[in-house]
Amino acid sequence: MLYLLRLFLMGIHFVVAAIINFAIVLLRPFNPDNTRLCGAVYSVPALRILGLRTVLDTTTMLAHANPFVIVANHQSNYDLFVLGCAVPRRTVTIGKTSLKWMPLFGQIYWLAGNVLINRGNAAKAKAAMLKTTEVMQSEDTSIWVFAEGTRNLGRELLPFKKGAFQMAISAGVPIMPLCTSSYKRTMRLNRWRAGAVKIRSLAPIPTVGLTQENLPALMQQCHRQMQACIAELDFEIAQEIW
Repeated sequence: MLYLLRLFLMGIHFVVAAIINFAIVLLRPFNPDNTRLCGAVYSVPALRILGLRTVLDTTTMLAHANPFVIVANHQSNYDLFVLGCAVPRRTVTIGKTSLKWMPLFGQIYWLAGNVLINRGNAAKAKAAMLKTTEVMQSEDTSIWVFAEGTRNLGRELLPFKKGAFQMAISAGVPIMPLCTSSYKRTMRLNRWRAGAVKIRSLAPIPTVGLTQENLPALMQQCHRQMQACIAELDFEIAQEIW
């Protein structure tokens, strides 16, 4: 019963949040700080509705000046609500062009200034990546990427795609690993206290002086650090009483 009630309330919240966010992006279309504002509108009420207790430790990310490339683990569609509260200032994300056609959400996503990539067209995808590199270098804007490329459903971290790391090396900006505990695997929406989530940013990984030849080592370093951090977050939650 509680599970169904939460789904009903989340449906209402999603519509109300979409209306508020639509007003935000219409007033200031393509502003790179829209994603942070829209993320908070989606996230803060949703976490209360879902009964998820969240501990946010993103000091290393907030203390670092733009630009950088955020590499985050991607668990489920609930990431919109769980991670929306963690978006730093002047940060945009990279998504598929098909998102643009999703009713309400897609138009908000596009007008928020996020970068849309046609993965089925190599030439257009490369052009979008080059544009993103230029944005980071000249517009004081960071990029958020789910480097796994798909949802891992709260299981182990999947292998990373190259795009985020290629962009970081090309722009000469650091990689900022952002780790979220495996909430998708442990979340119980039929309980009053549905679970706990810990989100933690790691120390930035510099890319200055690196070339594309260093790409495999950079990806491996980031993957190893994030995998260890996620395991640590899961262990901390398992040891605590919520």
